[in-house]
Amino acid sequence: MSSSATSVVNGGISFWYADDGLPAVREPLSGDASADVVVVGGGYTGLWTAYYLKKAAPFLRITVLEQKFCGYGASGRNGGWLYNGIAGRDRYAKLHGHEAAVRLQRAMNDTVAEVVAVTEAEGIDAGVHKGGVLEVATTPAQLARLRAFHEHELSYGEKDRELYGARQTAERIRVAGAVGSSWTPHGARLHPVKLVKGLAAAAEALGVVIHESTPVTEIRPKHAVTPYGTVRASYVLRCTEGFTASLRGQRRTWLPMNSSMIATEPLTDEQWAAIGWDGRETLGDMAHAYMYAQRTADGRIALGGRGVPYRFGSRTDNDGRTQDATVEALREILTRFFPALAGVRVEHAWSGVLGVPRDWCATVTLDRATGLGWAGGYVGSGVATANLAARTLRDLVQQDSGQAGRTGLTELPWVNHKVRRWEPEPFRWLGVHGMYATYRAADRRELLRPGAGSSRLARVADRVAGRS
Repeated sequence: MSSSATSVVNGGISFWYADDGLPAVREPLSGDASADVVVVGGGYTGLWTAYYLKKAAPFLRITVLEQKFCGYGASGRNGGWLYNGIAGRDRYAKLHGHEAAVRLQRAMNDTVAEVVAVTEAEGIDAGVHKGGVLEVATTPAQLARLRAFHEHELSYGEKDRELYGARQTAERIRVAGAVGSSWTPHGARLHPVKLVKGLAAAAEALGVVIHESTPVTEIRPKHAVTPYGTVRASYVLRCTEGFTASLRGQRRTWLPMNSSMIATEPLTDEQWAAIGWDGRETLGDMAHAYMYAQRTADGRIALGGRGVPYRFGSRTDNDGRTQDATVEALREILTRFFPALAGVRVEHAWSGVLGVPRDWCATVTLDRATGLGWAGGYVGSGVATANLAARTLRDLVQQDSGQAGRTGLTELPWVNHKVRRWEPEPFRWLGVHGMYATYRAADRRELLRPGAGSSRLARVADRVAGRS
């Protein structure tokens, strides 16, 4: 173990909680209860769903059940990327036609502005800065993918996206070796924990009841079962994302994939001057095993990527502790991108899980026969997608209960999408670890052989994953 790794605060849920403090835990469920709608999961999806439903129909009795505390999962551990990416768009284009996927993309573009507007209306100080999303290429192979990616995004109607060469990229941010980038205005940086805390408070202010320390062990029609009692409701909405596998009967529904992050100490003015990044864009790259980063409101760099991608048996961690090798790998990305930060101290490291369906498609569903609904499978793009999913669940519930008719959201192609389950163990463990080992090998080959073009290994991994 390196001395640098031992100096890092590792786990403790996330840096965002270390920065803003753990919340006072709300009371657990105290016995059997009833509601009109019970929401299982107190992350972004569950809280946004409760918020929008209560705003639309104040008479509804809405209860949120959360196994730990609101924001304990991905909503309190993510990279703070509020952006317009959505998992599965290309597959939806194949299934429902290109125009249907364009409508989905437009809805995602609008969602970024919607989240920002709600934070302002509710007085939630989430450190939002709408600087857009900048994705950079640092090798010839990455540049070829970047240009193809840029044209692909334009084909889905994103006409305000811009493509930059090496000089224009350096004017925004000085990433070592960057040869080009693509920028979209549909993105913002935020503080994930401040958003989830503010959202929970806003939902409660409307009259939503939130019970924490209340794990739901089983969901069935009109019932959410916990060790402390059962909540009966006409609608039971599962909003558990990466923790779905812990529910009875859901072990192979969505795979809980791990993502890890580090946060540096606050940088000096001189260090920021060396890097640039004055626009505070969220930053990504075109590697197969990609990275994501933001310049935080208090002047740090928070940077993430895949560490140990998956734990056998769909297990999840308890406190976000991250392997030392993963911390060092993320530090290597940081200093490779920004050599001027070779001596900067990494102060915190953490991990969390995200939900991955077998076909990598985010979905929203309401079964009208049973009143069971769910949303998730965001594959790492959940900060904004959870908001669109919640508004869609709101409209589906209102449509089913006769309070409203069809809306543009209920007609989006991800609604009521069905997908097969993941393979049993050990096949899914072998498949996921093999996939990411192949992606990393492809990235290494492209770095060592920059003139060889995109590695064919990545296409093999895409086929194994079911992404192509």
